[in-house]
Amino acid sequence: MTTFQEKLEKYAELAVVVGVNVQKGQTLAINASTDAVEFVRLVTKKAYEVGAKNVVVNWNDDVVSRLKYDLAPDEVFTEYPKHRATETTELAENGAAFISIVSSSPDLLKGVNPNRISNFQKDAGQALETYRQYIQSDKVSWTVIGVPSKAWAKKVFPDVSSEEAVEKLWDAIFKSTRVDLADPIQAWKEHDASLHKKVDYLNEKRYKKLHYTAPGTDLTVELPNGHLWVGAGSLNEQNIEFMANMPTEEVFTVPYKNGVDGHVSSTKPLSYGGNIIDEFTVYFEKGRIVDVKAKEGEEILKQLIETDEGSHYLGEVALVPHNSPISQSNILFLNTLYDENASNHFAIGSAYAFCIEGGKKMSREELLKNGLNQSITHVDFMVGSAEMNIDGIKEDGTTEPIFRNGDWAF
Repeated sequence: MTTFQEKLEKYAELAVVVGVNVQKGQTLAINASTDAVEFVRLVTKKAYEVGAKNVVVNWNDDVVSRLKYDLAPDEVFTEYPKHRATETTELAENGAAFISIVSSSPDLLKGVNPNRISNFQKDAGQALETYRQYIQSDKVSWTVIGVPSKAWAKKVFPDVSSEEAVEKLWDAIFKSTRVDLADPIQAWKEHDASLHKKVDYLNEKRYKKLHYTAPGTDLTVELPNGHLWVGAGSLNEQNIEFMANMPTEEVFTVPYKNGVDGHVSSTKPLSYGGNIIDEFTVYFEKGRIVDVKAKEGEEILKQLIETDEGSHYLGEVALVPHNSPISQSNILFLNTLYDENASNHFAIGSAYAFCIEGGKKMSREELLKNGLNQSITHVDFMVGSAEMNIDGIKEDGTTEPIFRNGDWAF
């Protein structure tokens, strides 16, 4: 039987070898919480073992973050540290790989003045805009993974002790990332190939529009000319493979910025800005969000949409079958990295340049001209369910089933 420590080492190896695929002589940058200290040390060791030149770690701490939001003066939240933004951008320009480790409680900032959260999100988005462009055009290798904190685990499993909750969340993370299998690296290669079959099918079809129907949802999404469906593995500027999210069960593309009409309702809570937004509906006219209603977190959702002009539009369309492993686990992770891989979802904000033919080499102006949205934010929200149907509409108006009752129809 595989021990916890052995699984942890497999997970660290997976992040380094499959997630960002660290190359000899490359720098690895890690963003992580102090809750993940032991795991970060393992990742650092694995990175040096495969030939990394340097490992740079930027730490954050949830307790310190909350104290700042509660006690610091207002101006602090409009002054993102320039040295942090400069360091991150320079690392990307010099070809570093990036691992982000998520651990925070989904309601870390519950009760904080929404203006403080909004101001910080805007300022950070503006300061890191160049870095975001590198990420969204696949210039660098990057991945996002999770490590449990007690606060997060207790939120997911509230009926057990903190220690047991952490154990249960680790188990769920190991399963979702295939670490519990005999050969996780080979399992990811096979998973990548499986998702690419869906990608190839959709790219051959060249649908003009997608029509979503479900309880609380009736939405038509136009796709731009030359759009590309992608899924699982990506290639960076040096043609090095990497896996941007671990886990990942989605295939995704970009919507035409001004071609979204109707309304769509959430099916899972959204953890954003240290708060929970739940049971919400988003209304669109000609691509633009014209109204939102939410049972919980409506003010936070409205602040998100007001981040900038681009946050009034969608930047991603993602398909995930309701029978995906994460969905079938019946665990609500309250973390977008996991919950988006259990559900069809959209993203408010910026579009990925690599989701259109030639997009990786296009300027911002060219991307916009081709119908791709631009924003300093990119926030996924989940809309899929066992009751969702999706039709692909071709250029001549004929329709074909893509999803029926929450799962692939082909």
